[in-house]
Amino acid sequence: MSSLNFIGGEKGGVGKSVTARVLAQYFIDKGQAFTGFDTDRSHHSFTRFYAGYASPVVVDSYEGLDLVVDAFEADPDQNVIVDLAAQTLAPISRWVHDSQLIAVLGELGIAVNFWHVLDDGRDSVTLLDKLIDTFGSPATTGASPNYIVVQNHGRGSDFSCLTESAALAKARGAGARMINLPALQDASMRKIDHQSASFWSAINNREGDDILGLLERQRVKMWLQKAYAELDSLPL
Repeated sequence: MSSLNFIGGEKGGVGKSVTARVLAQYFIDKGQAFTGFDTDRSHHSFTRFYAGYASPVVVDSYEGLDLVVDAFEADPDQNVIVDLAAQTLAPISRWVHDSQLIAVLGELGIAVNFWHVLDDGRDSVTLLDKLIDTFGSPATTGASPNYIVVQNHGRGSDFSCLTESAALAKARGAGARMINLPALQDASMRKIDHQSASFWSAINNREGDDILGLLERQRVKMWLQKAYAELDSLPL
């Protein structure tokens, strides 16, 4: 099954773009075709790291967002990743509802996945509750997206605020799956970011500024393996 993956969280700084980059590298390493879209007007971080796969898209217009779905007409068997900027739920939800997106793609055999990336703060939990209220569950709407809750350990270590919350219980009632994104050492992530490199390039690059050392490359490999093990548990 093909999939449309919205990597969100509504809050800035929770690791949405890192999650999108990990998913992109996962598809590449698994030999699965994908197209990426970057909605962040200020940084274009997804486009910067995966320029051969991702391009900017404007979320303020239906014409811009329609390009996301048009990608399936070019290749109906691929996956699509949309790296959502902060505070984009409102325009995305209007477009989804007005276009009957979930029902239309469901008829084409394309899964719609909303990824909610969290740090360990209460705001992320509140925004998860808002996400479920916005798109509903199969029991309430008959056609709802899949929800993937991502605990980003690079942005926190104590997720008890989430695990003990009514929002998570509501999400699980809507069929949500929860995964963990392990933490990568800050120094290694900074070097990768300074290179504007994909994770594959960062691991294999031996020349230039901010290259990773031998053990740093090994730690990035191990980090990706742990992340991939989490992704393997999902119906991707």
